[in-house]
Amino acid sequence: MISRCNLLSLSLLTFSLFLGFAHAASDDKTKIGNSTIDRTVQLRTHSIYAPFIDQDLQNRWWDFGADAYVNTNKHIRLTRERPSQMGWLWSRLPLTATNYVIEVEFKVSGDGGHLFGDGMAIWLTKERTQPGPVFGNKDNFEGLAIFLDTYANTRHGYSFPRVTSMLGDGKTSYNFANDGDGQDIGACSANFRQTNVATKVKITYVKDDFLDVKIQYRAWDEWTDCFRKEKVSLIAAPFLGFSAMTGDVSDNHDIISVTTYSAVLSPQSAQRDKPGSTFFSRGPDKKGTWLGFFFKLILVAGVGAGGYYGYEEYKRRKMYSGGGNFGGMRTGGYGGGYGGGGGMYDKRF
Repeated sequence: MISRCNLLSLSLLTFSLFLGFAHAASDDKTKIGNSTIDRTVQLRTHSIYAPFIDQDLQNRWWDFGADAYVNTNKHIRLTRERPSQMGWLWSRLPLTATNYVIEVEFKVSGDGGHLFGDGMAIWLTKERTQPGPVFGNKDNFEGLAIFLDTYANTRHGYSFPRVTSMLGDGKTSYNFANDGDGQDIGACSANFRQTNVATKVKITYVKDDFLDVKIQYRAWDEWTDCFRKEKVSLIAAPFLGFSAMTGDVSDNHDIISVTTYSAVLSPQSAQRDKPGSTFFSRGPDKKGTWLGFFFKLILVAGVGAGGYYGYEEYKRRKMYSGGGNFGGMRTGGYGGGYGGGGGMYDKRF
């Protein structure tokens, strides 16, 4: 049987553990500027994994075409390592989430040691399945394009492969001769071709706030910042797509998986996002989360239980330290039984 002292210690330990867990849970949230992502909800309509197709050799949420083909165990290959190929993969439904995170695992590979290309693109555009000359998609597009460019058409002060982005207005043509130089809203050089780890791109967009692009190519779970564009507005409800093209030089361009999340942000004015806030504090006009309420309830119960058992232990010790004892031994006479607090009839179980 657990003594009251042990119960008191256990209550205090429980209090400390819950407090530490609550603090860790609050620190685990992803910071986004002055706010946090409270949670993400995966969007099945804009995610795709192996085996990619159903028993009818189709996918309910995606279309693929041109030279693209599916290897159900590995990838969707947009182009093979052959000249003059073009392939695409497009979502059938527009992406209606206000804020979202898109993580794409891809692979660019081939036997070419020095000459390879041209590259592939990730699209968030108004139109879908419009084949054309820009990495397999139409020119004069409206929306966002992120190019994974592996072939330099001219000399530059930076190296290739390179990740570049362009915000198309539906009227401006892509500058092929200069690889879109001067048209990009952000770019970085990253040797994502023929790597020993899975290559991934992560796109995070918060409406009218920022666009953030990270890439994994050096080591597992090591994300490298590519670029971040503040105060950017993308078109509403774009289609998500991927395309690739080869010319005189070629490569295999593969899509291995796509995972898209809708991001639910906490209000910027939430007390927990302000410097100096604690687990117990919250804004005067803001309601706490159910998780926070649960933790607070447990903590209050733990403190109450600890106080109760502490008080009971104090009363017990006071009672046994009263009259009826001599030399540390209890006497068993009538005086001890009826007078003081140390009689044998006061034994507790």
